[in-house]
Amino acid sequence: MQVKESLRGLSPYQPGKSIEEVKREYGLSEIIKLASNENPYGSSPAVKAAIAARLDHLAFYPDGYARTLREKVAKHLGVKETQLLFGNGSDEVVQMVCRAFLEPGANTVMATPTFPQYRHNAVIERADVREVPLVDGRHDLEAMLNAIDGNTRIVWICNPNNPTGTYVNETELRAFLDRVPPHVLVVLDEAYYEYVTAADYPQTVPLLNEYEQLVIMRTFSKAYGLAALRVGYGIANESLIRAIEPAREPFNTSTIAQAAAVAALDDQAFIRACVERNRAELERYYRFCEENGLKYYPSQTNFLFMEVGVDGDEVFRYLLERGVIVRSGRALGLPNGVRITVGTKEQNDRVFTLLSEMLREAQLA
Repeated sequence: MQVKESLRGLSPYQPGKSIEEVKREYGLSEIIKLASNENPYGSSPAVKAAIAARLDHLAFYPDGYARTLREKVAKHLGVKETQLLFGNGSDEVVQMVCRAFLEPGANTVMATPTFPQYRHNAVIERADVREVPLVDGRHDLEAMLNAIDGNTRIVWICNPNNPTGTYVNETELRAFLDRVPPHVLVVLDEAYYEYVTAADYPQTVPLLNEYEQLVIMRTFSKAYGLAALRVGYGIANESLIRAIEPAREPFNTSTIAQAAAVAALDDQAFIRACVERNRAELERYYRFCEENGLKYYPSQTNFLFMEVGVDGDEVFRYLLERGVIVRSGRALGLPNGVRITVGTKEQNDRVFTLLSEMLREAQLA
């Protein structure tokens, strides 16, 4: 038996080590996980009550249209219900977009490094992948425009970008969109949208009225703290949503996930509190890096990418052995650093202590 040719050589997504795995491997009783950009403050207290209220409905299929959630998100964004596409996390929205638009002979343009699922799904669809290197951690929009040709179907902009946390501002984005040919779909992945505080970050939903080929992706996995339940969504004009919908699997978001997302969306006070804490702790990371002469990318997310002066895998192992899980930049296309989720004050204090010890031992401080 043979799998399809486009799958050969592809590796499945490799998540970071789990807390239980690290406990077993290193004989540790306490672990701090700062590898997957999860919300360290959890989710709104209202979420648990919403989940409990749906536990008597587990024998029934979920609402395939996600009507209650759809109505809630549409009102929150100020868009029509028919402008929304829900997925099992925004990863599935990526998959649906690739399934709908990519095929052999087509190509897609993206930055590198960026969220790897754009490339992964494009390869499965046997499309040509054109990767444009970041410049100082930021999208090189001019080079991305130059990579577009008549066979380009999709351009991906991860904004803010994962793994660097940098962003494309409104002026840059508008100038880019004005020059993208009308046959090219532009996907703006805004997984970290709620964490953004930059005044010149683009408000993209109103842009849907100006650019018909635009798709915006967001998720409940990050700031809303629902990573375990997998709810993401796309926003676009109605004709685009109708074109993509046949690529969506039926019942792809669960009853529990939909109820949790509705409750989470209702509690915007919780989101504001998380964002304020995140920004304060991010500033502490900046000060730590500057005091120790470490290069970092200013971030509009709940993570920071920093270079510590040694290989990212070495930093990853050093912290792992001491009970802190981060993400090595080598696995992300930036081998000289690590990506660290911004945790609570106590978690970050532990990171600072360990990194200071490592720098002294390596005689880098």
